[in-house]
Amino acid sequence: MIINNLSTIMGKRRIKISTLHSQTGISRSTLTKLYYDKTKMIELNTIDKLCLALDVTPGELLEYERSEKYE
Repeated sequence: MIINNLSTIMGKRRIKISTLHSQTGISRSTLTKLYYDKTKMIELNTIDKLCLALDVTPGELLEYERSEKYE
């Protein structure tokens, strides 16, 4: 299972979706879906922009957790 840490990172840094939108150019609707973990796919370009803006690695933004079942 892939764990999306965007909301945790943004919360700790008190960054708003509107601020991240301004910094990255990523649409607010995309950021909102990512923030609330309502997306099934993220483009590599989006991950790259988020990592650059938040100064994190892809491994910090997204974590892998092994699960026994496949969803």
